[in-house]
Amino acid sequence: MLDEGYLKYESHWTPGPATHVAAARDLEHWRRPLYEAQLIGEYTEVGIGYGNISMRRGSGGLFLISGTQTGHLPTTDETHYSLVTDCDIRANIVRCSGPIQASSEAMTHASIYALGGAIGAVVHAHSARLWRHYLGKLPTTDPEVAYGTPEMARELDRLYRMEGLRESGVAVLAGHDEGLISFGTTLEEATTRMLDLLQD
Repeated sequence: MLDEGYLKYESHWTPGPATHVAAARDLEHWRRPLYEAQLIGEYTEVGIGYGNISMRRGSGGLFLISGTQTGHLPTTDETHYSLVTDCDIRANIVRCSGPIQASSEAMTHASIYALGGAIGAVVHAHSARLWRHYLGKLPTTDPEVAYGTPEMARELDRLYRMEGLRESGVAVLAGHDEGLISFGTTLEEATTRMLDLLQD
């Protein structure tokens, strides 16, 4: 059974107008090559989108992330992004605002940002080929740990401290079929790290 596109956390969404319009344009600029490479997209047979992208806003825990079930869109604008205003990893609660609810991966993105203040952007992509190729070669999460959960946050912290994730900037999500995640100080770095995997 496809375990994708479903919220694993308690979501508190405050509907409202789009904010951070310039940041949304930056996200769209770097999302486009990911979409064209089918690292973000949709499982058409079941109508479920996959993949998402985010960037930190300010020095706190705020970040702008693609909205839930937007993977199928060839292009996005500011109405397709949600501002995560608070994320309580321990309590498994995400608070967001804007024209759309945050991606089901918002908790995982938040856990990456919590690893260090220098992390400015996160990409979550899907690729069966890359997932199989890099499983166990790049820092790889425990296959028993599900995406979008407090357990995933703890697992990513372990990989960052002990398994080379700090250096690689890319992890394979063993318990999330086809899932990979990358991060960087900038959107360009986070996206390039993911796209570079296609060259191997």
